[in-house]
Amino acid sequence: MRRALILTAAALSLTACSASHAALPDGAIAPDFTAQASLAGKAFSFHLADALKRGPVVLYFYPAAFTSGCTIEAHDFAEATDQFRALGATVIGVSADNIGKLNRFSASECRNKFAVASASAKLISNYKVKFPLLSRSNRTSYVIAPDGKILFVYSALNPAGHVEKTMAAVKAWRVAHPAA
Repeated sequence: MRRALILTAAALSLTACSASHAALPDGAIAPDFTAQASLAGKAFSFHLADALKRGPVVLYFYPAAFTSGCTIEAHDFAEATDQFRALGATVIGVSADNIGKLNRFSASECRNKFAVASASAKLISNYKVKFPLLSRSNRTSYVIAPDGKILFVYSALNPAGHVEKTMAAVKAWRVAHPAA
């Protein structure tokens, strides 16, 4: 019961926050990081700087694997992953879940299409995506250009809109950088 009250209060708090208050702003340099990640149920080390060498990165934070909103968002990103790849972008989801849980989530809910990484408290703090009252991230999506600058940020508890908005940002970047 206590946990449910805390989660409800946190959700209400987050809903009241706008992206400008919760996340790093457009134009900021994205903090580099290395984290344990999983793709198709296999663990590996993900390094943001390495991914940026291949093109823009869609870095999306979500509260917890296997929860309803996070599962919906993972399915949406899985369906769009081929489109992101065609534009030269890498998609990676990030949560505070442990790698064992992420191995299962990457295979089942991410449908083996994109990687998910385990975020430390420092990573969540560096990206300013801490869920109020919990040691988890909120739902925030970033598009990061190959030069490390944040092109776009969108924070909303509802998973709807994250894929469409990040896709639009990646498409706009691609139009401005056709040879990249």
